[in-house]
Amino acid sequence: MELEALQRKISLNFENLDLLKEALTHRSYLNENPKWQYGNNERLEFLGDAVLELAITEELFSHFPKKEEGELTLYRAGLVNTRTLAQLAEEIELDKAILLSRGEAKNFSGRAKETISADAVEALIGAIYLDQGYEKAKEFINRFIFSRVDELIKEGGKDPKSLIQEMAQGEHKVTPTYRVLSETGPAHDRIFKVGLYFGEELKTEGEGKSKQEAETEAAKNLLREMRRI
Repeated sequence: MELEALQRKISLNFENLDLLKEALTHRSYLNENPKWQYGNNERLEFLGDAVLELAITEELFSHFPKKEEGELTLYRAGLVNTRTLAQLAEEIELDKAILLSRGEAKNFSGRAKETISADAVEALIGAIYLDQGYEKAKEFINRFIFSRVDELIKEGGKDPKSLIQEMAQGEHKVTPTYRVLSETGPAHDRIFKVGLYFGEELKTEGEGKSKQEAETEAAKNLLREMRRI
C-alpha cells in the first residue's frame, strides 16, 4: 500500500513521512535491506504503547465515573490487547504496508502476523504523537480503538479464562498458562490442583474434578482477587 492510501484510511497527513516509514519497518526488513535509511519500528512501538494506554485510561476514567478500578482495568485490557490491535491493522490495511523480510513475509500469518500487526499499530500511534502531538494521537485512538468499548462491554459474559487472557495480554503482554500442581484422590474421583501463571509468576490456584474445571476455578479466583466478579 502506498503511504498516501494509508493516510487517507486514517484521515491524517503526516508532516514528516520519515516517521511513518519507520513505523512500518519491521526489524527483519533491515537484515535484507541494510541500506534502508530508517530504523525499525520498535522504539516507536515503545512510545506508542504508552500513549495508547494513557489515552484509553483517560477516556475510560471520564466516560465511566461510577466504575471501579478493576472493571476499568479489564476494559482497558480488552481494548489494547494484541487481538484488538491486529483487527484494527486489518481494517485500515496497515498489515499490508508493513515492510518485512522475504522470510517473514512468507510466514506472515496466524499468531506471528497478529503480533507484528499489533506492534505496528502501536508504532503508528507513536509516530502520530511525534508528528502531530498528543491530541491528534488521541483522536486516532478514540476513533479506531476506544470506539469499540460498547461492543466490548456487551461481551462481558465471556468465560473467566478468556477474561484473564485479555487482561494478561493487554496489561502484562503475556499469555497466561496453567500447570497441574497436584492430583489427589482415587482414580474415579480425582481432584486436580492447577496453578495460573503469568510467565513464571504463580498468580493463583484452583481445584476441580478435571483439569479444565480446575483451570476455570483458578481464573475465577484471580478475578475475585481483582474484584471483577
